[in-house]
Amino acid sequence: MKIVAKIGISLLLVAGILSLAAMNVSDKGVRKQPSVKLSTARDVISRNKHTIDSAVSLLRSGDVVLRTGLGADSYLLSRFNRKDKTYSHCGIVMMEHGYPFVYHSIGGEDNPDERLRRDSANFFFSPVHNTGLAIVRYDFSAANVSDLKNVVSAYYRTRPKFDMKFDLATDDKLYCAEFVYKAINKTMCDTGYIIPTSVMGMRFVGTDDLFFNKHAHMILRAIYK
Repeated sequence: MKIVAKIGISLLLVAGILSLAAMNVSDKGVRKQPSVKLSTARDVISRNKHTIDSAVSLLRSGDVVLRTGLGADSYLLSRFNRKDKTYSHCGIVMMEHGYPFVYHSIGGEDNPDERLRRDSANFFFSPVHNTGLAIVRYDFSAANVSDLKNVVSAYYRTRPKFDMKFDLATDDKLYCAEFVYKAINKTMCDTGYIIPTSVMGMRFVGTDDLFFNKHAHMILRAIYK
C-alpha cells in the first residue's frame, strides 16, 4: 500500500514539474526564472512546530493521544471509525522524568518488529507522516493514573505484537485502539468503561470510541499546515 502511495506521489510531482516548466516558458520561448518562496516553507515548519510544542505542553500522564497518518494504510485504519473518521492511530501518555512519552501498538514498515512501542511525544506527533493530532483526557483520579501506569508498564514488559487480525477476543496481540481500550478498562476494573463498537455481530474499537465516551473529553484538536 505504501508503495502504491509513493508511486502516486511521484506521478503528482512529475505532473507538477511539467506544469511549472510550461509556465516558465514565455510565448517567445524564453525561459523565466522560477520564483521560490522559501519563507513560506519556513513559516509552515514554524507553525507546525508551534502546534506540536503547544500540544506537548498540555500533556499529562493518562492522556490518550491521536494522530492522522498519511498513506493508504492509515486511511484504511481510519475507516474502522463509525462516528469520526479523522484519526488513524492512538496511544497512552506517561510522564517520565518530566517529559511525556507515548506507549502505542503499531505495525507496518515504520515498526518492523511490530511490538508495542514507547516514543517521545514529539516523535509521535511528527508532521512528517501525519496531518493532525488530538489529545483526549479522561476523568481519572490520581490513583487511577497510578494504576494505569502500572498496567501500561506491564504491557510494555511483554511488548505484545500488533494484531493484524483486529481480534478483540485475543490478548497476545493488540492493535492500537485495542491496547488503549484494554489498558484503561483493566485499570478501571470496568469492561464497560470504554464501550467497543458492534456492527453485524463484529466487535471492534475505533479511535473515535476513545473520545465519544462519557468519561472523556477532547482538550485539543489540531491540523498541520
